Amino acid sequence: MITSTTEQLAYEVAPANSPAFPLSQWYVAALSSELKDKPLGRTLLNKPVVLFRTGDGQVAALEDRCCHRALPLSDGTLEATGLRCGYHGLLFNQAGKCVEIPGQNKIPSKAKVPAYHVKERDHIIWIWFGADATTEPDCAPPEYKVHSSGRYVFDGDVYHYDAPYQLIHDNLMDLSHLGYVHLKTIGGNASIHMNAEMKVESEGNTVRVVRHMPNSVPPPTYTAVYPFKGNVDRWQEIEFHVSHLLIWTGAVDVDTDAIDDPERGGFHMRGFHGVTPETDTTSHYFWTMATNPVSDPEAIKAKVIEQTILTFDEDKIIIEAQYKNMCRFGQKPMIDIHVDVGANRARRIIEQLKSS
Repeated sequence: MITSTTEQLAYEVAPANSPAFPLSQWYVAALSSELKDKPLGRTLLNKPVVLFRTGDGQVAALEDRCCHRALPLSDGTLEATGLRCGYHGLLFNQAGKCVEIPGQNKIPSKAKVPAYHVKERDHIIWIWFGADATTEPDCAPPEYKVHSSGRYVFDGDVYHYDAPYQLIHDNLMDLSHLGYVHLKTIGGNASIHMNAEMKVESEGNTVRVVRHMPNSVPPPTYTAVYPFKGNVDRWQEIEFHVSHLLIWTGAVDVDTDAIDDPERGGFHMRGFHGVTPETDTTSHYFWTMATNPVSDPEAIKAKVIEQTILTFDEDKIIIEAQYKNMCRFGQKPMIDIHVDVGANRARRIIEQLKSS
């Protein structure tokens, strides 16, 4: 049962003067675990950026280009006072100002590179992309207390996709595909997935999709890490934001806890999905998965992460093959079905923000 009618998918090409991506937004630049003792070069929203930690552990982000001879600063080395270029040794602080030129006392006033606003919160590193270079952040980056509450164990990683970022949105907003793509991990009965009760709600720039699958056979991932007694009442809750999605899935034994109770027990998988465009046709997918083991936390976490990686590997194959075929066939029309409602709403939000 679906409480919203099918809505037209927005694959139309944006106007020529429209920005490629929504701006004045915080996007995920990295997971905290990625920034250690080396600079990290990464293209984000078509902008080459170098990310690094300062000597006191703070995060920084600069344009990935030395102002002297244009070597990527990500080819340089970290020091206590900044990032040193690997060509002639110019040293830049976290504000992008050159603070040392080896063999030269006078530092030209133009010896600087653009710096980005970047913040670390709940083990996630966020970068601000304003409408122009002077636009200051008008809000704090999103919080994600699942990482910091102490109630869950978690881990994560990063995927690079040869596909536009909104195809990843589409995949995450529609979990009906689990019964076909993920039979060996988090799938289950395909008919139950396709016919699950689904509720779609929108508020501002957020879309929320809730799906319930009572009295289901638990999929392999669930039975591998939790002592279910038999069939389960299963839920999927998806929350779309412009730069990331939050997905809470899990199950309880049949007729135990109510699956709409925020404090319900059972087995939980709480996924953070930071989807950041690299270019118009490639993407970064930053993910973490948190779970609530009833025993042996490290072993259960390792098993959940192993199963999650297998699942996401399957998604990556599908999405990249989908985009390759879209390029091969060009602008051929696509139909919509009932499971597309949430993804279509998310696409409309993106288009509205790009044109505003």
